[in-house]
Amino acid sequence: MTEPFLPFALPEIDDADIAEVVDTLKSGWVTTGPKAKRFESDFAEFLGEPSLHCIAVNSATAGLHLALEALGIGPGDEVITTTHTFTATAEVVRYLGADVRLVDIDPATLNIDPRAVEAAITPATKAIMPVHYAGLAADMPAIHAIAQRHGLKVVEDAAHALPTTSAGRLIGTLASDATVFSFYANKTITTGEGGMLVTRDAALAQRAKVMRLHGMSRDAFDRFTAKVPSWYYEVVAPGFKYNLTDIGAALGLQQLKKARRFQQRRAEIAARFDEAFAGLPLIRAPQPPAGEQHAWHLYAIRLQPQAGVARDRFIERLFERGIGCSVHYIPLHLQPYWRDRYQLKSSAFPHSQQAYEQMLSLPIYSRMSDADVERVIAAVKSALAA
Repeated sequence: MTEPFLPFALPEIDDADIAEVVDTLKSGWVTTGPKAKRFESDFAEFLGEPSLHCIAVNSATAGLHLALEALGIGPGDEVITTTHTFTATAEVVRYLGADVRLVDIDPATLNIDPRAVEAAITPATKAIMPVHYAGLAADMPAIHAIAQRHGLKVVEDAAHALPTTSAGRLIGTLASDATVFSFYANKTITTGEGGMLVTRDAALAQRAKVMRLHGMSRDAFDRFTAKVPSWYYEVVAPGFKYNLTDIGAALGLQQLKKARRFQQRRAEIAARFDEAFAGLPLIRAPQPPAGEQHAWHLYAIRLQPQAGVARDRFIERLFERGIGCSVHYIPLHLQPYWRDRYQLKSSAFPHSQQAYEQMLSLPIYSRMSDADVERVIAAVKSALAA
């Protein structure tokens, strides 16, 4: 390897981001305060619905937990989600003492299969948690129809899906009970660690706000500003410590202004990959339906048998050529905790299992130069030729 290593993901941080964070540090208000409130308001504006309730949190995991808790999910309940996701999607269900029902994916989209969702419903089912895998929207019209037929709640794991559309509408503005976004370091926009819970349900939003900070009736911004009596609060529930700091929100304020440009650059890279990989013995990343927008958080390829190389060896070859990559995901049915708790067998999830055995995710992020993109393409072709 003669060229510098190209990481799998890097955030794009510019002088405006840095200046906003420095301004926050100089202000003396570094925990949840005025900039977190601004970030929540700006996020609703970005989604095009200023009346949406947006609650800034310290991770998407926290947002999912708060949403399910506010919906009353608890012991004896079941929540259906995909096996093809990161463990955070499912673990929040167990936080509440409820159980998870994992289902397979559609092999064409790698998203949760609505037919599998409906087949998994039991009298204990209370909610569905679709994941918009890689930034491609799940089949939300079908999922909402299932939820309506069976009286179920819908909480979208939109960690990958900013900005993504379904039926011409941005994820976050659909008919779901709640939607949760991630601002982790490798997402479209970043706050370092962080997330946003979005809902139209005022009662759900109020409960999430209270539980976000120890179950207190007033947050720090209310208690430490010039209000009388500013010191008074009540603990109304045993809550959590899930608030987003103003330092993180400051970064988010500036990142959000560039979110559409970031997505456009990711889409350009995806289009170049699509063109370059045509005719190779691999399955390219699933495409959005005509007229819809894909966030392109991930570009996951799947090696076909005629590639003549196992997935793990292929990844080694890319690393030897200085290209970082990853696998999204090792399905939950293969993870010891989920496998053993629910006695899961790979045969019950054939599409996720096959995708996992064949897939890897290539670098795709807005900081990549055209030369970086061409390096990835050349490395993929060389690794296949080897």
